[in-house]
Amino acid sequence: MQKHTRRDVVTLLGSATVFAPWSASAQLSPPLIAVLEGASAASMAKRLDVFRDGLRQLGYVEGRNCRFEWRFADGFLDRLPALAAELVGLNPSVIVSSPMPANLAVHKATTTIPIVMANGADPVAFGLVQSLSRPGGNMTGLTNFAESLASKQLDVIREMLPGVRRIGTLVNVENPLHVPQWRDTEVAAAQAAVTLLRFDYRTPEDLERAFDLFAQEKVEAVLVAPDVTFVSYAGRIAGLATNARLPTVFFNRVAVEAGGLLSYGPDLIENYRRAAVFVDKILKGAKPADLPIERPTKIELVINLRVAKALGLTIPPTLLARADGVIE
Repeated sequence: MQKHTRRDVVTLLGSATVFAPWSASAQLSPPLIAVLEGASAASMAKRLDVFRDGLRQLGYVEGRNCRFEWRFADGFLDRLPALAAELVGLNPSVIVSSPMPANLAVHKATTTIPIVMANGADPVAFGLVQSLSRPGGNMTGLTNFAESLASKQLDVIREMLPGVRRIGTLVNVENPLHVPQWRDTEVAAAQAAVTLLRFDYRTPEDLERAFDLFAQEKVEAVLVAPDVTFVSYAGRIAGLATNARLPTVFFNRVAVEAGGLLSYGPDLIENYRRAAVFVDKILKGAKPADLPIERPTKIELVINLRVAKALGLTIPPTLLARADGVIE
């Protein structure tokens, strides 16, 4: 189990000083904000920096009027229950969690401490809340509805590779999201007359085996399902894909910045900025049960032209014109 000290995280994410609304006379010690991430600290650095910046803009300064505790599972989902229990044992004022496996773990660990989801699949479908408009219980925050994007991602692959017929897919069998995600992907593939070659991931060593299989089976592209483990290993997956000369489509920008070809999914950076607003409301007395859960307001397409060049691939102008971000 990997823990990160306060010094580690402060060095990683930076710090700033601004005026804060909290009064030390109001309580004996500043409120504790606990953060549980399924991915690694390195892969989450940009998002957590935005989260901290959002809190600073709202007047919260670590060491002056708030404290932080951070836990990262580094993509090993089986670590999440113990990490969640650790944070609950510290009795924080609020817990921020991401993505769905972490949300499930912390929801199971406490029914009283307020929880803000910074990211995750449909919380209603997973039984975490009663509804998006009236969550009930102790959980609120933001969702990404990752399970509903499979058909759009396949459309992007088909636009990039007209005539594509065989697509490899990475599925993390430990991630509960991948049951509905895979079901939707199968339906979308059938409608598009595309054959899917599924590889079930269980350990990091499976990544090399997956791309060996994809090469043997002559797939033409790889769809990487939304998954916290795959985010932690985005650079490794991207490198394997480039070596195999296979275009990859991911769920978020982080993977493209790590060397993936393309991503299509919600702007998760904005999710973390909004998560700070939820934390502020709760620290000021709002109840999670009464705070409506927010859906993504923007789905972004990001393309890495350096990777496209390395693959000898020309991105269609229509796709480039729609891109929200291009890495050159």
